[in-house]
Amino acid sequence: MRQHIGWIAGTAAAVLVAAGAITYSVAEDGGGAQTPAADSADAGFARDMAVHHQQAVEMSYIVRDRTKDEEVRRLAYDIAQTQANQRGMLLGWLDLWELPKVSADAPMTWMGMGDMASGEDGALMPGMATNAEMKKLGTLNGRQAEVFYLQLMTAHHKGGIHMAEGCVDKCSVGVEKRLAQGMVEGQQSEIDLMKDMLAERGAKPRP
Repeated sequence: MRQHIGWIAGTAAAVLVAAGAITYSVAEDGGGAQTPAADSADAGFARDMAVHHQQAVEMSYIVRDRTKDEEVRRLAYDIAQTQANQRGMLLGWLDLWELPKVSADAPMTWMGMGDMASGEDGALMPGMATNAEMKKLGTLNGRQAEVFYLQLMTAHHKGGIHMAEGCVDKCSVGVEKRLAQGMVEGQQSEIDLMKDMLAERGAKPRP
């Protein structure tokens, strides 16, 4: 339990460090001078990706307690740290822009996909796990938990990349576009790694 609490505290500290740099980075980029509108791609991406990232963090916390495999635990830690950090930045930008963190619009409306984004059973956006899948992950142990996590996270990353590419194309704030491009590159690298990790466990990504 102490290790788990320490891990969460470390993630929270990383978010605070990132948040401290938000005002400077956006102001330096000129983002503070031209505040995006509430229905802009910049605001929509920040809101939706913050939600998307939160599930990845939760998923990573779950698997870390369900396996003793150091390779999977290290990957889960890296994903949780990275996405909690990025989530703090996205929410910080919304605060800086004085825009709501929740919208009445359907998820991904800023990408023209509002009528197609929401899935069933809690899967609000493409790639997100359902509530049933999250619950199932919490019941598995060892190799079964590792394989299911890697499959869920591969799908999650694919959905995240699709959204991030949308921001690269549609967002107007330079620092946010660069963050989105970094997400595309980082998550694709992790997808490649997870494919190899699944193969080592006699499994494949889900279709």
